Amino acid sequence: MKLIGINGGTFDPVHYGHLRPALEVMQILGLEQVRFVPCYRPVHKGQPHVSAQQRSEMIRLAISKQPKFALDTIEMDKGGPSYMVDTLATLKEQFADYGLVLMMGTDAFAKFDSWHNWQRILELANILVMHRPREPVPQSGKSGEIYQKHHVDQFTQTHGQIRDMDVTQLDISSTLVRNHLQAGQSAEYLLPSCVMEYINKHGLYQPK
Repeated sequence: MKLIGINGGTFDPVHYGHLRPALEVMQILGLEQVRFVPCYRPVHKGQPHVSAQQRSEMIRLAISKQPKFALDTIEMDKGGPSYMVDTLATLKEQFADYGLVLMMGTDAFAKFDSWHNWQRILELANILVMHRPREPVPQSGKSGEIYQKHHVDQFTQTHGQIRDMDVTQLDISSTLVRNHLQAGQSAEYLLPSCVMEYINKHGLYQPK
């Protein structure tokens, strides 16, 4: 069974906390590729600080040396609010011979039951919950029930299964990066140097 990882998010900006876990998941699951899907207009978050085009370009630069990482501008090209269920439906048509693995952290999964048409997401893809070593996956509430019902140790089908995995989760967030930059401090070593150069060149996340 050939699998493609789907890594969606705002990526405002992309940083090593996005990149390293994605690489580890790709290697452990033997994914054919990981597609980074920047959302155009996030539904559960505030508006991004820079344009979708700029966020996409920073991803393109960040992943340019990893041949199995790919930028997918499907949500940016569509415009409007970004719903993962719609994105997965389109990608499933595009990659009919592959299983899709939707990658997310524990914070995102804890709110999975509030996602638009989450039942349909499980009809289209498997879910991989990434967490720090020994960090538990949310077991309480509706998302906990979903996890227990669909949990597997190994993916054996193209959709409807949930697996969790230890990854090297760096304690980096886009908010942390922006806070450093907006305070006039360096964000060096938090994100690829090519992304830092792009931020500096275009004057993004300037001190307030």
